[in-house]
Amino acid sequence: MKKKVNLVITLVLNFTLCNALWSSVGSAYFSVRLCKESSEISASYESDQPPELENAYDVHISILFPKYTTVYIKLDSEGSIKLAEKTYARIYPYDNNEFSIRFFAEHDGLRFKVQGKKIGVVPYITSLTINSQEYCSQPTVGFLDGYLSGYKDYAESQNRKLEGNCGRRKVSHTELIVNGSPTKPGDWPWHTAIYRLDRSQIKYICGGTLISKYFVLTAAHCTSIRGVALLPEVLSVVLGKYNLIGGDLASEEREIHQIIVHEQYDKRALDNDIALLKLKTEAVFTDYIQPACLWYSKASEKLAGREIIGKVVGWGFDNTDNLALKLRQADVPLVSDVVCIKSNAVFYSRVLNGNKFCGGYHNGTSACNGDSGGAFQVFIPDDAQDQSVNASGAWHVRGIVSQTLSRSDVPICDPHQYVVFTDVEKYRSWIDKYLDISNEM
Repeated sequence: MKKKVNLVITLVLNFTLCNALWSSVGSAYFSVRLCKESSEISASYESDQPPELENAYDVHISILFPKYTTVYIKLDSEGSIKLAEKTYARIYPYDNNEFSIRFFAEHDGLRFKVQGKKIGVVPYITSLTINSQEYCSQPTVGFLDGYLSGYKDYAESQNRKLEGNCGRRKVSHTELIVNGSPTKPGDWPWHTAIYRLDRSQIKYICGGTLISKYFVLTAAHCTSIRGVALLPEVLSVVLGKYNLIGGDLASEEREIHQIIVHEQYDKRALDNDIALLKLKTEAVFTDYIQPACLWYSKASEKLAGREIIGKVVGWGFDNTDNLALKLRQADVPLVSDVVCIKSNAVFYSRVLNGNKFCGGYHNGTSACNGDSGGAFQVFIPDDAQDQSVNASGAWHVRGIVSQTLSRSDVPICDPHQYVVFTDVEKYRSWIDKYLDISNEM
């Protein structure tokens, strides 16, 4: 029986990390294609800003601008535009919410901030020409409207009903599922496959977990490049996936509406390695597509004993260093920080910061290349006294596969080292915020 767990993770070869004991969990950065016909023009913005700042966004145009280039911009409401740098161009205002930017020196790219004059009103770009050529005849407007909060100084408490249908399988199998072997279709209906469009080719890159009709939870490093969120158009998600190559009983592909990367994600240290993918159209729950539950602080009280054994699933490398063709699973115990650091103090003492945890074995069973972003999931029985094999209950996402050490000879995970997971419990308020916003829209 092959014991190497089949999962993708990021191999940490070089890193620098601050030994902070805690970090705040706050807002998030988003990016969107500003003009549908032009991939060179994008906008980014940060959520949870003060009311007087939340109606602003940054624009980046990744084009080489020769000297004497003129850019004309038209907004749909009153606003201001401020250049990120003043060393290569000047900006001039005109009537009817129009502006011109004139380059007095050649420069690679253009960055500026658009800000509304009135609280709650976002000025969207409706036209952008470069040397009289229109680059934005199909503008993306309204992308910030759902995130404007204004002033809120009063709220009433309410009791949220617990979701009773998450984390529960709808398909039953009589066969015993052996650790490290292929699972059966429907065993993990919340596990998703994330694909990326790369030079006209669609490639599998990571795993993820469906947590609602609109959101998939995954790792930030799966959804960003050099720390910046990818454009939604380059990613897609397949729900109910079982066979990595070929068809499935009931899989469904979904395009991505929005990529939400934690605003304090550190691409070098992989701190705050967490992200949400908002689907363009809602997931339709079936026997093979279901949402998982999220871990909560008192969940462990329903577990027998102190040891937490999780499951990790994916299409990651087997002992031939190739991706598995069918979804596989393995038991992964949660390991204390003390034990983890003792195994390799140089690495783990720098990585563990209170928002991560260790898991795995030292016997060749470990998360590996093939499924970063997948879940460390734990079964919580409905009745704490029922610890039988057939106990009813639900699977909860305790962590997200993030990183581990590589082998010394090749850039492939070392199955004899512990895996580091992003601790989902530490980010519940961050996750819930976006789930709540989606429910209100």
